[in-house]
Amino acid sequence: MLDTSPRAVPEYALQAIQKLIREGGYQAGDALPSQRDLAEQLGVSRASLREALSSLSALGQISVQPGKGVFVQAGSAVNGGATRSFSWPYAEQVSAADTFQLRYVLEGFCAGQAAISLTAEDIDQLEENVEAMRLELLAGNFEAATQLDFEFHKRLLEAGGNRAMLHIITASQDIFLESQKLPFIRPERAMETWQEHRKILRHLARHSTGPAQKAMQEHIRNAASRTGIVFPL
Repeated sequence: MLDTSPRAVPEYALQAIQKLIREGGYQAGDALPSQRDLAEQLGVSRASLREALSSLSALGQISVQPGKGVFVQAGSAVNGGATRSFSWPYAEQVSAADTFQLRYVLEGFCAGQAAISLTAEDIDQLEENVEAMRLELLAGNFEAATQLDFEFHKRLLEAGGNRAMLHIITASQDIFLESQKLPFIRPERAMETWQEHRKILRHLARHSTGPAQKAMQEHIRNAASRTGIVFPL
């Protein structure tokens, strides 16, 4: 039985579709039931179903072809491919999509503010953090890389100077840290996180407020996409 709370439904629908593919014996290229039938079968709204399908499509597990249907992709997580399946343990509290959207707003603003206040010493420390992340990613140490990722973002929140925003993040640290683990379900794209941090850091070092904010927002949207979450703005 699906949890039908508004925030939890898309994640549960996503997991239910994965289970359907896995247990229904679907192979690469097979068509799933129509979206109307899927929504009825899973007991979810068409909007929630579309969000789940969008996430699965971004993960490379399905292909949504307008006018034709939804098809299982080769090498998906549900068929034993390399990509690990989407998992979000806080679905009863807040959805992963909502978490990324909140981060997009808060951290984008704080990165812009940090560009004004960061000192040369701060930039050097961030450089060390980014280099340490590169080495951990190359070694495949994703837990250590996630912690460095969190520290990078937290330092910018602190430098942004907005205590209310910092409190929101630190009060729910476990949830935000989990959101930074999720993009690493696709190990082949893990270095993209490091590349995006480098881009943010370049703008911070130049004290470029607007570009730093935009780079951070792009980073969080890209991280969500690597997780399988696509949100319009």
